[in-house]
Amino acid sequence: MNRINKTAWHGIGIGLFCAVALGLLLYLLYGRTVSPDATGRLAFLPAMNAACNAVTTVLILQGLIYIHHGEREKHRRSMLGAFAASTLFLLGYLTYYAVHGETHFPGQGWVRPVYFSILISHIILSAVALPLVLTTFYLALTNRLQYHKTLARITYPIWLYVSITGVVVFFFLRHYLGIVEG
Repeated sequence: MNRINKTAWHGIGIGLFCAVALGLLLYLLYGRTVSPDATGRLAFLPAMNAACNAVTTVLILQGLIYIHHGEREKHRRSMLGAFAASTLFLLGYLTYYAVHGETHFPGQGWVRPVYFSILISHIILSAVALPLVLTTFYLALTNRLQYHKTLARITYPIWLYVSITGVVVFFFLRHYLGIVEG
């Protein structure tokens, strides 16, 4: 198989993985009924997920600083760490919503449209970030660094925004629900 065919197959694989992950998430959120006795189960996951997002944020920024200073190996380690933290977040998020379903925001007044504008942008950009992050990593791991660099300029601000707003959403829910959910 020549390089173009391999690249096409890798692209198809990334696309299929993203489609399955997003489909699973949509099913967990909207395609099934959640058991009412699940309320207390896995209550630690929202806080863990927010911590994973916070770690991802720090590692993305650290990786950005490293690459701007020409420290490729430190950049690589930071980005692998950010990828690992994001992966742990995604697993925790899917697990939590498989058990609990949606969390409804009870805030009223001016805070409600603020919360939902952050949440909606977070959700949309999360769906965009997944294939971008996977493709950017693929390009780096296959040593196609010029393509990696070009795509990373698009990927990193989106991934950074998603990781920051994930923490913000958690704190909104924590504050307004009075418990650690989100």
